[in-house]
This record gives sequence, structure tokens and C-alpha cells, in this order.
Amino acid sequence: MKLLYIDPGTGSMLFAILIGIIGALSYLLKGWIIKLRFLLNGGKKTEINTGKIPFVIFSDDKRYWNVFEPVCRELDKRGVDVVYMTASPDDPALTNPYQHIKGEFIGKGNKAFSKLNFLNATILLSTTPGLDVYQWKRSKNVDFYVHILHASNTVTGYRMFGLDYYDAILVSGDYQIDDVRALEQIRNLPAKELVKIGIPYMDEMVKRLQADSTVEASRDTTVLLAPSWGESAIFKRFGRKIIRVLLDSGYHVIVRPHPQSFSSEKDLIDSLMNEFPDSDKLEWNRDNDNFNVLKRADILISDFSGVMFDFSLVFDKPVIYADTEFDKSPYDSWWLDTPVWNFTALPRIGEKLTLDNFDSLKEMINNCLTNPKYTEGRKEVRSETWAYPGEGATRAADYLINKYQILTANKEGGEE
Repeated sequence: MKLLYIDPGTGSMLFAILIGIIGALSYLLKGWIIKLRFLLNGGKKTEINTGKIPFVIFSDDKRYWNVFEPVCRELDKRGVDVVYMTASPDDPALTNPYQHIKGEFIGKGNKAFSKLNFLNATILLSTTPGLDVYQWKRSKNVDFYVHILHASNTVTGYRMFGLDYYDAILVSGDYQIDDVRALEQIRNLPAKELVKIGIPYMDEMVKRLQADSTVEASRDTTVLLAPSWGESAIFKRFGRKIIRVLLDSGYHVIVRPHPQSFSSEKDLIDSLMNEFPDSDKLEWNRDNDNFNVLKRADILISDFSGVMFDFSLVFDKPVIYADTEFDKSPYDSWWLDTPVWNFTALPRIGEKLTLDNFDSLKEMINNCLTNPKYTEGRKEVRSETWAYPGEGATRAADYLINKYQILTANKEGGEE
């Protein structure tokens, strides 16, 4: 007897149908309860929304704590209570030091989404795309959904429709606003609130860098290889050859795969780690916090990962970006005729690695480290994608608090 197989798309649809049925029954039951309370109170109005949470943050992975922590710290400083819901049981948010930030593990995968789908809150802030597309549905009891970007790059790099059903997006550059508006027009969507706040987590990285007074001992030039994952990424495009070439060039090499690679590409990563084990010339890095490894490296090689902009704009160092023949078809960028901003920025901060110039990789690295045009390019790119340096968390908190006051004032006015 064959096991019944359900493909991911069908599974998502069935899950959505189940959630819809449960939701309908839930709201029907809630309506009966409200009517019963009304009758028992002699026809007097009763408070029906006492369980509403003012602010919720949802994180689907612990690695996004660095995105949210600066905002949490700012909200805590102002005495704003926040429930931080996470799908990681070992999320640092669960043991955070802030009095007004309550961490709560809500389960993994569909279990987390099931809770979110019936959430009762005024504002939900998240960096997770795909709201109301697959398993994660908008709750009828959440008034306002806000998305915050977790990288200083294009908003069209998400899978299709990734941000369509948010009410607001916190952005860091005008080009992001232009792209969102273009998608809204193409898809006939209502205009979202687009608020330019800057990049809170990069502000924090700058503070750490300025406060770090350690001086590293003299060492060989260190190359950090930090690819993304998937069919368009470095290891699928160039394979193990890139590690071998770097080692043959005499550099100290740090390999830091994308966290998703260890689950989605486990066989590939295992084979690479077996062939190229840790040594005095090579190390594999899986630190949850990438600050130290970025600080140690002199140059970064990646593909379309957002870490390139963290490395280049915060640490003011050059990159080499691999020509991986990026396939736009699964992403929102496919819908737009304008070039993807990332690929207009990369030539200004580093050189492009292709199969044709692979053998001259060592010369490319030396050129990137010494050519002043990349220093100027980093200044240009920084100005385009990083508004209000140092003010990101403050501006995010200002917006969230102000929006909450508007939403609650409107609701009270409506009830009166």
C-alpha cells in the first residue's frame, strides 16, 4: 500500500481551508457569547476586547533577534509592553533582559501560524514575508500588520506576493518605495503605509564596531565565503571548485553557509565539510551572530545574499559577487521592468566573479582591496539604502506608538 502524498501547495491549501472552517466556527461561537452576555447584562453594553494585546512581534527564526532587539530596547525604554512571539524554542528573545518585552515560544511551523491566525492584537510587527499567501493568514482580530526588512536590499527579493497583504512596511531607501508602489499598481492593491526609518540592526553593528577596541594580530589576508542557498547560489553554480581555488591562492578562508543550507542542502554541505575539513587555512563558521566573522574578514565573496551590504556598508570593506545567473521567476522582481537594485549596487562595491575569470580570482581580490573606486562606490550605495543612520530604532518606535494611538483613538470613536 502506497503512502498518501500531498504536495506542499495542496497541503497549504488544505491547511488554509481547515483554518477557515475553524475560524468561521470560532467567530460564530464568539458572536453567540457576546449576545448572551448582552442579554445577561440586561441589554447593557459589555467590554468584549479585554484580551487584545497592544503590540506583538512575530519572528519565525531566532536569527532575526538582531533585527528586532534595537526596536524592543527602544520600546522598553518608553515603557511599552510587547509580546514577542517566536517559532524558535532557543530564541534569545525568550531570555531578553527588557522589563516590558515578554518572550513567548508559540511552536514551530504550522503550530505557530495556527496561533497567529487567531491572534487578538492591535499591531503585529514581523520580518516574515508571505502573510495571507500560504499558511499564515491575517487574523480578523489583528488591526494592523507592519513589516520590517531584515536586510539593506531590494523589497522585490521575496517570493511572489511576499509583502502584498501587509498594511505598512518600514523601509530604508526611496528605491524600495518605488518598487512597492509599482507592484501595487500592477496588482491593483491598496496603497500601504511606507515609512522610511533606516536600518536599526545596522545602526547597532556600527555602535559595536565603534566600541570594539580589540586589535587583531598580524595575519594572512582573510577571505569570507558566505553564499546564499538554492539553485542560483554559489555552491550550486561553482561547486567545490571555489573553495579549492581560494585555498590554492594562499589566503585564510572562512566558509559560512547560509543557515538554511544545513537543512535544505544538507548532503551538499556535509560533502563539502568532509572534503575540506577545518585546518589552519580553513574554518567553517556557524555563529548565530555574524558580527565577529565579518569584522575578521578583509573581503567577502557571496552571490545575492544581503550580507554583502552588511559587510560593505558597515565595515567599509569590498566584496566579490558571483555571477550565478539569478532566476527572477519565483520572486516579486519578475513583475518589474526596472533592474533589481542589488545588481545595480554590486558593481559599485566590488567585482563580479564568473567562470571566465575564475582563474584570476587572486588578482581580483587584490584589486578590490586596493582600488579607491570601490571606496567611493560604497559611499554612493550607503546613501541610497541607509537613510537616517543611527536613528532606525527611534524612528521605528515613534511610528509604532503613533500608529497605535491612531488605531485605538479611531476604535474608541467608532464605539461611541
